Amino acid sequence: MGKASRTRQWWWRWRSNPLRRRTDIVEAWIVLAVWTVIALGGTLAGLATAHAAEESFTLLRRERHSVPAVLAESTSGAVPTGEGTESGQVRAKVRWSASDGSTRTGRTMVDSGHRAGSKVVIWMNGQGQLTAEPPAENAAAAEASLLGGGAALAFAGLTFAAGRLAQWRLDQRRYEQWSREWETVGPQWGRKGT
Repeated sequence: MGKASRTRQWWWRWRSNPLRRRTDIVEAWIVLAVWTVIALGGTLAGLATAHAAEESFTLLRRERHSVPAVLAESTSGAVPTGEGTESGQVRAKVRWSASDGSTRTGRTMVDSGHRAGSKVVIWMNGQGQLTAEPPAENAAAAEASLLGGGAALAFAGLTFAAGRLAQWRLDQRRYEQWSREWETVGPQWGRKGT
């Protein structure tokens, strides 16, 4: 025996129907508005977030600069901390020459497996403080894209939830209206004709 096929009615909320109520029309407009806001607003939120993240990463690359340094302690026996941008980095004491010629020391993330006295590259911010290496252009672009996608999904989720809340409230109004109508019509069903 063949499977029963179901005819799908597209745009059924918009079609003229004597059983259609005002809440059905309101629900149709809510659905249209929600999907329009998700499509347009989600796209704009994602693009704006990705653009802001990309600008932030570009600013980090402009602000930070590399400085040659010397390891003040060995990193060959150190265990990677997981704090760095790359695995295999450890926090170690380094020594470098500041722009005024003075010698400075501090702790920063460096590659493991080096002896004391090895030359390494460290990163400084605009104030002369030790900092992490800024993300490379490709990594920054990928992270900005992920942040933009996350923002778009978050916006879409919130909009969808707001639409579902509005539809739930409409359903509650329908139930209340049906209950009132049933109180009027229900008792008439028990009467017998004479």
